[in-house]
Amino acid sequence: MKPNPVGWFEIYVDDINRAKAFYESVFQVTLDKLNTPIPDLEMYSFPSNMEKYGAGGAIVKMNGFSSGRNSVIVYFSCEDCSVEQGRVEAAGGKLHQVKFPIGEYGHIALVVDTEGNMIGLHSLK
Repeated sequence: MKPNPVGWFEIYVDDINRAKAFYESVFQVTLDKLNTPIPDLEMYSFPSNMEKYGAGGAIVKMNGFSSGRNSVIVYFSCEDCSVEQGRVEAAGGKLHQVKFPIGEYGHIALVVDTEGNMIGLHSLK
């Protein structure tokens, strides 16, 4: 059996502390600093478990790669995406498209983080 197509994700940011506060506030988690051997590279990973479904990932600040200019949307799994959607503006982000149904696949909301990156929120409810 082949693994899922996504094994890791990175969301590039300009202000690592602001982005860390946004994601911790919206998802009610603590991001952990990753040790990197590369100078001028800062990474904070989302909590993950390699034995569970889905991919782990991190927010990243790297010289020469600024935020908000990529055409990939990462969808975060939620129990009910309206809950996380409700935390976005208070955390400094913006709502792009509030929760809406996607047929038998549940619901999604599209939001923009403090760095200009659009992310998706997905839930079956």
